[in-house]
Amino acid sequence: MRKNKFLVVIEKDENDVLVATVPALRGCHTQAKTLPTLLERIKEAIHLCLEVEHPKLEPLEFVGLQEIEVN
Repeated sequence: MRKNKFLVVIEKDENDVLVATVPALRGCHTQAKTLPTLLERIKEAIHLCLEVEHPKLEPLEFVGLQEIEVN
């Protein structure tokens, strides 16, 4: 079985809950209060998204992150 690698964006919401999103898989996200739990959950979410969508995976190249403030 071939292993796939995915970029995961992790953010913290206004209630200090961690939110993970996988940009390469539409609708693939989860949340948790701790990082270890979040990482377990996002792996499960990735597996589920792959089972449902069977996407043709084209890896995204990580370029960088930029925080932008708008008024």
